[in-house]
Amino acid sequence: MKDIYENPLCGRYAGKEMQHLFSQDVKFSTWRKLWIALAESEKELGLDISDEQIDEMRFNIHNINYEAAEKYEKELRHDVMAHIHAYGDLCPSARGIIHLGATSCFVGDNTDIIIMDKALTIVKRKLAAVIKELADFAMEYKDMPTLGFTHYQPAQTVTVGKRATLWIQDLYMDIQDLDYLQKGIMLRGTKGTTGTQASFLELFDGDHEKVKRLDALVCNKMGYSRSFPVTGQTYPRKLDARVLNVLSGIAQSAWKFSNDIRLLQNLQEIEEPFGEKQIGSSAMAYKRNPMRSERISSLARYVITISLNPAITASVQWFERTLDDSANKRISVPEAFLATDGILDIYRNIASNMVVYPKIIEKNLMNKLPFMVTENVLMEAVKKGGDRQDLHERIRIHSMEASRSIKEQGKDNDLLERIAADPAFSLSRSELCKLTDPKLFTGRSAAQTEEYIKNEIYPYINNIDSNVVNEDLEV
Repeated sequence: MKDIYENPLCGRYAGKEMQHLFSQDVKFSTWRKLWIALAESEKELGLDISDEQIDEMRFNIHNINYEAAEKYEKELRHDVMAHIHAYGDLCPSARGIIHLGATSCFVGDNTDIIIMDKALTIVKRKLAAVIKELADFAMEYKDMPTLGFTHYQPAQTVTVGKRATLWIQDLYMDIQDLDYLQKGIMLRGTKGTTGTQASFLELFDGDHEKVKRLDALVCNKMGYSRSFPVTGQTYPRKLDARVLNVLSGIAQSAWKFSNDIRLLQNLQEIEEPFGEKQIGSSAMAYKRNPMRSERISSLARYVITISLNPAITASVQWFERTLDDSANKRISVPEAFLATDGILDIYRNIASNMVVYPKIIEKNLMNKLPFMVTENVLMEAVKKGGDRQDLHERIRIHSMEASRSIKEQGKDNDLLERIAADPAFSLSRSELCKLTDPKLFTGRSAAQTEEYIKNEIYPYINNIDSNVVNEDLEV
């Protein structure tokens, strides 16, 4: 349909797997799986529920009668009750035991947790794939000297690979945060209307052990080993805040990377991929705009800002529950995941296809390096009998003149030529070239890169069941 609004996160950015996970089919089929788990557990604990009733429910898990549910919701103004009635229409023998003892949050909250958990697994898989691409890139260019920057002003030389480790380390911190969060995820379980389990205690005639066992059984049937020890009507909304904080962290890391690529593309040192028939501008045909990096920046800004929503929601929950979380979390949680999914697809596309221009990198470096090596030149000239104070002043004067020539006349940096021509230094041009080999000024850049990637990143990535699609991602 083209006559109503379509969310661009689905139409342009997020992958099909993430979109499907937040679909109505997944949501309502999970509701039905929870109702089945509840009925099975109640039967195992002695309630009068038959195998035939459960089989009937299981047969109709994916047979979701949306029209009936929509009709019921118009009448009842309650989405969970609407789907209970719709499910009951398909399962007439089980109608009376569906949702027995439960509150709406039994299906709503447990489903939300399950979907977020699965979504985090997708994010982790894609995050690991990006880290792997960057790690391979870092290893390939670990020795290539490049001009370092602080305050976006020329600084001490690094290597292209060493710079990439900064991008990797940000993402590695993010994936560690994700691991920690995901290991602690638990369901809401069967806690009843206000978290007291009173309805289940009534069903089991005051048997506390059976009520506790019910909670454990349902969680186990849904693939979880535990539930929150205590809840109100909902699971703690701080979970949503923690989840979106992790997504915000990923967005922050991706935004930093995308800004670096945009700056590097302006310097013509490294570019994001550019399609053979890609158009950079409708007016300026020569343009090669960094549109992928700009898209990351745009989506990352959205994820970072939307992460404030669950933080505010968690802050204003009244006592056991208030419903002003509902509409907000229906939007903020899925959209944060969808946007993050899009970010990681674009990030991987760039990381796996970055174009490096070694000659430009060398040219830019050598245009600044002479100024940075003057202390080494001074020391070498003193070894040859020069006066340190006199030579320092001569270097200052030559540096000012070379700088003026660059800025006012647009010439290349000729500082070394000026020093070679000054007999006070007693240094030939070849001797100066040896002193200004860029690799002499990168410190432990190459070693740090290799140690970090081989000792930390590759072992971690190799331990992940990546299940990553290997073909190039079209963005």
